[in-house]
Amino acid sequence: MASSRQTTQPITPLDSVDPHLPNFLWSSDRATELGSPEVLDSRQQVLDSLRRSLLDWYGDCGRDLPWRRLRDPYAIWISEIMLQQTQVKTVIPYFQRWLDRFPTVEGLAAADQQDVLKAWEGLGYYARARNLHKAAKVIVEQYQGQFPETLEATLALPGIGRTTAGGILSAAFNLPLPILDGNVKRVLARLIALEVPPAKALDRLWSWSEALVPPDRGRDFNQALMDLGATLCTPHNPGCLLCPWNAHCKAYNLGVQTKIL
Repeated sequence: MASSRQTTQPITPLDSVDPHLPNFLWSSDRATELGSPEVLDSRQQVLDSLRRSLLDWYGDCGRDLPWRRLRDPYAIWISEIMLQQTQVKTVIPYFQRWLDRFPTVEGLAAADQQDVLKAWEGLGYYARARNLHKAAKVIVEQYQGQFPETLEATLALPGIGRTTAGGILSAAFNLPLPILDGNVKRVLARLIALEVPPAKALDRLWSWSEALVPPDRGRDFNQALMDLGATLCTPHNPGCLLCPWNAHCKAYNLGVQTKIL
């Protein structure tokens, strides 16, 4: 017999109740009792569907970027720092020249700071270059030139926050760590039709990012999520008809995607 708590009202995102286990089911026409096997099974089915469809799309449509061809944590770290507040097309030539000038973390650590800043010239936000230089010294002195593989140690390096750490560690070591850059915030905010500006719901968005990343494909999933935001789920004129998540996207199905920037 059906539970007396069942309802014909559309279900709300479970992340408002349990932020680590989001459960938005756009296609469902009813909610079952919170915590029941039906809800738990449905939640996993949706997570699996979101992961699979995004990874399939990325396999076909992902951008070919120079740092994605590498597994060197040092090179990936450089790319992640350069990509902070700088467009991909601008970063590509700087990234290649940087690796020619400073091919190893030891070479960067030993360099004069003025040489580092000169190599950075044109990218702006020079604190990023100074922090790279400082962090390189820490890596050489404390980690024998090996980029740390834990989130705690990575976050302790100068110039690295949670999104950058997740990007580096997932790309370099395939760790299932969440990211939340500007593009990802927009994608997730549209997925759940966030009612407030993303900046006012960061904990909720971090929870979604954490729940979505697969335990065994952190590298590809995070790169795919960033590509989705950069190429289809754009601030204006998003390509929703081509989006692998349109069946699950609450904002798209409500017709409010362009109102969530």
